[in-house]
Amino acid sequence: MRVNPTLTRTWSAILFDLDGTITDSAPAITSSLAHTFELLGRPVPPVSELLAYVGPPLLAAFREYAGMTATEADEALVVYREHYSGEASLDTAIYPGIAGLLERIHAAGIPLALATSKPELNAVKILNHFDLAKYFTVIVGASEDEVRSAKADIVKEALVRLADAGADLSAPVMVGDRSYDAEGAAANNVPAILVEWGYGSPAEAAAATAVVHSTDQLAKLLLG
Repeated sequence: MRVNPTLTRTWSAILFDLDGTITDSAPAITSSLAHTFELLGRPVPPVSELLAYVGPPLLAAFREYAGMTATEADEALVVYREHYSGEASLDTAIYPGIAGLLERIHAAGIPLALATSKPELNAVKILNHFDLAKYFTVIVGASEDEVRSAKADIVKEALVRLADAGADLSAPVMVGDRSYDAEGAAANNVPAILVEWGYGSPAEAAAATAVVHSTDQLAKLLLG
């Protein structure tokens, strides 16, 4: 566990990423990505390369990793979402210990927000499927038109909705697994804890306030 010595352990609100933090969703995402590339007549990258798409906004990922134009990325996103919005999205699992941790945070009275780059309706569907939505005060994802897709904008919206719900935002914290989570949190002056069981590389942890490798360590930082 790496912890910034200035890290507070008394949090007024906690924001969680979804993919790679709460859920091991890589099988669902990479399957839908492979389907997308195949349907568009493009070579299907190996799974090791497709894992890079898990976390960042997909429009940006299609442009950066596949070299697509903006128009091609828009087309790819439509194909991807059509496949992923079905039963494919449920080919996922909750990381061990996470459900219990969310329950403990909720029981402690700390407001919880989901802040994910996944489309909001899909995020709600997945949390409901695993009976986790009941622990969250607000659930925020990317908008269907992708106007809200950057992690900084999603974190900002989550903070707005938490405030509207009456949450204390004096000491919020973000929990994620990629540099996008840490950077999106930092853009909103929120510290970030990155988990090592997700899809980020060791280099991505540099932007985080703390890094943990187990749910026990995460629980200690979040609940003391």
